[in-house]
Amino acid sequence: MEHLLPKQAHEFVQNEPDVLFIDCRSDAEYFFVGHALGSMHVSWCDAPDWDVNPDFVADVKKLAGHSMQRPVVLICRSGKRSVEAGHALEQAGFRKVYNVLHGFEGDLNTERQRGKLNGWRYEGLPWEQF
Repeated sequence: MEHLLPKQAHEFVQNEPDVLFIDCRSDAEYFFVGHALGSMHVSWCDAPDWDVNPDFVADVKKLAGHSMQRPVVLICRSGKRSVEAGHALEQAGFRKVYNVLHGFEGDLNTERQRGKLNGWRYEGLPWEQF
């Protein structure tokens, strides 16, 4: 798995026509916090139990047209879940898996706030909220 800073990830997604850009956060995070423009949503784990989604790999395979050669860029809140999800995709045979470092909301600052140090939104990259 390769790791990309948010601006690198944005550039990669813009320039790679076959890329799958997957936001693997929970439903609530994706819909209410907002998400990167152009990302597709497949939860790695979700409320109420926060168990790993047993259909995650199968769902991504469907989106990829069952091609393990398609590049997959994963983003979550801060970069932890996307690494876990990326390892699962690699174990399933995906060859080109990328993780967005610092995720959508970024790392916690000293006041335990996100969005103040780094991340997709902090970098001013395109996003939307429903």
